Amino acid sequence: MTKKKAYKPGSATIAMNKRARHEYFIEEEIEAGLALQGWEVKSMRAGKANISDSYVVFRDGEAYLFGATIIPLNVASSHIVCDPTRTRKLLLNRKELDKLFGLANRDGYTIVALSMYWKNAWSKIKIGVAKGKQLHDKRTDIKDREWQLNKARIMKNANR
Repeated sequence: MTKKKAYKPGSATIAMNKRARHEYFIEEEIEAGLALQGWEVKSMRAGKANISDSYVVFRDGEAYLFGATIIPLNVASSHIVCDPTRTRKLLLNRKELDKLFGLANRDGYTIVALSMYWKNAWSKIKIGVAKGKQLHDKRTDIKDREWQLNKARIMKNANR
């Protein structure tokens, strides 16, 4: 009888886009696969990925991740020309593609990358259907977050 490994949440995360939740209201989240080259996988395993300015574009009925940066390693293949900001294809079902395409074009939503992570041996990206926030919305979110922290401090001190 073999013992399963304990699941460690967050340990499989490659890159996070923390700014996306500050800049946008995230309406829906979808998991998608990424079509990568070998050197990109090696770099991602070393933690050299950045998705902070990335979003999804549609071309020829396919979805592509634009703006993600994967910095090549020095020890990667020397016979391949590495482009760190290459547009990478997202692997989605036709139903998901049609839904995202409709939301982006008709309803004015933006599709942004939220996080990149490993799921078993596969690299996955979580994309979010998002609407932009106004300045007053951002201030309200900051105020709510600070109140939650202060409330937790008050409750902790009150219980002593």
